[in-house]
Amino acid sequence: MSFILPTVETLTALRARMDGYGADQARTALVPTMGALHEGHLSLVRIAKRVADRVIVSIFVNPTQFAPGEDFEAYPRDMQADLKLLAQEGVDLVYLPSRPSMYQDDHSTSLIIGGVGDGLETDHRPTFFHGVALVVNKLFNRVRPDIAVFGEKDFQQLAVIRRMVRDLDMPVEIIGAPIARDAQGLALSSRNRYFDAEALAVARQLNRILFDARDHLQTGADVATTLQHTHRNILDSGFSDVDYVSLADATSLNLQNEGVVTDKSRLLIAAHCRGVRLIDNCAVNAPTTEDTSL
Repeated sequence: MSFILPTVETLTALRARMDGYGADQARTALVPTMGALHEGHLSLVRIAKRVADRVIVSIFVNPTQFAPGEDFEAYPRDMQADLKLLAQEGVDLVYLPSRPSMYQDDHSTSLIIGGVGDGLETDHRPTFFHGVALVVNKLFNRVRPDIAVFGEKDFQQLAVIRRMVRDLDMPVEIIGAPIARDAQGLALSSRNRYFDAEALAVARQLNRILFDARDHLQTGADVATTLQHTHRNILDSGFSDVDYVSLADATSLNLQNEGVVTDKSRLLIAAHCRGVRLIDNCAVNAPTTEDTSL
């Protein structure tokens, strides 16, 4: 039995649909995406289906989060494949806004999220989170979901969205979903399709190096020394550049690069492989100390 996948493209059509949904008081979850869907996105959809009565997926390649020289025009797009996957998952609605419908010609509003939005990614992509916060804010205003699901792979982005929702009193519950990985442990990303076989073999070293560093930290290794060693290992594995290898508090994202590991630490990495920028992260637990006293 085939599933008819409802889609809307205009704000008027979306609001009409949402007004109709409002009558039954069902809980609605939103999964915002930029398309080029893969198993990682689908894992977010499945979480959304478990926690809500209705699931809406948006597909919009957001221009405001791309800096000049980044891959906005080349970013992978395959709408028919995306819609087929979402139909198989049985989502209730797909929102497909156009660029003019999201940003009018004289659009001039921006959002700046400080604190968790400072450092790490913004040291290398200064306006990235301005664009992310803006588009997510607009999607929340349009869809009016009860819940929104985001992946932990973009860990700082998740923290930025949580801070925005908290600071602006938005009535949306934010759920962070575990990182989806391929059989070799590489974090799934739409940009992974840029890789040929040789580049993919290099890219798959990143998660191995990440987890090796985590294991060292959890056994009490010096933080600064471990981060320096990890940086060197990434380059030695064939990556062309490393933007950061950092340990941070998982809530505040305050760096712990010269400090100690706590039970709220997160190890975050961004590196470049054959022209593709990869990010990955994992939780790090504080070293356990055995009581040897008599």
